[in-house]
Amino acid sequence: MSIPVFIGLTLILFGGAAYMMGQAIAITWRPVLHVIAYGMLLGAADRFLIFALFEGELASLSGYLIDTAVITGIGLLAFRITRVNRMVSQYPWLYRRASLFSWAEISE
Repeated sequence: MSIPVFIGLTLILFGGAAYMMGQAIAITWRPVLHVIAYGMLLGAADRFLIFALFEGELASLSGYLIDTAVITGIGLLAFRITRVNRMVSQYPWLYRRASLFSWAEISE
């Protein structure tokens, strides 16, 4: 697999899908394990499109693991950012934003 295929298909196309997946899972208050499960499915779809469109190797374990790790990482990033935004905006009397990835309790 070439670098432009990885950037175009894995990072841009499936990375965008993973970002939206992470947001959707966080907004509906599902557990973080769903991000990992759906990331594995997106990784399989990514490998299939690389195989079907660019004559890549379908059964490449290392390619699947790398693609799935990148896709799942983007999904986890989106999940955490969205979960922090939801906690801070939905419960402003309990929590304040501590950083982009965390919230803290408001002490009185």
